[in-house]
Amino acid sequence: MNIELTNKEFRRLLDMVYIGNWVLNSTRSESDRFKDYDDIQEKLFGYCARLGLKDLYSTWYGHVFPSKAFEEGGIHEAIADYEDAVFYDILAEELARRDMSLEHTDPDDMNELNTRMDEYFSEFEANGIDNLTIEK
Repeated sequence: MNIELTNKEFRRLLDMVYIGNWVLNSTRSESDRFKDYDDIQEKLFGYCARLGLKDLYSTWYGHVFPSKAFEEGGIHEAIADYEDAVFYDILAEELARRDMSLEHTDPDDMNELNTRMDEYFSEFEANGIDNLTIEK
């Protein structure tokens, strides 16, 4: 298979592959990683040398990895932004479901669920999690 990409498109592909591999493997132990995703990432970062993108990769014991410059170039800020958004989305929905005592969503419950979620979103936007408490 041949895919033709500009250097800019290839750079975006590296970002997407890195982000995808981060989502799949960053929380796994070394023995539990999806090695095939690591292998694809290594293969794609291996092309950087041929394309003159020396700042984007490093090698260690014969393996190719994203460089420190790549990892510190804003990619983790993008991942953190995504994680924050997902965190607040899940938290708002779980709290709204708890408030409504919902385990499963009936279509008739969607308006109320969305209204309650919007209330939580407004709170989180204004105060983050500062006003959350846990009562026992």
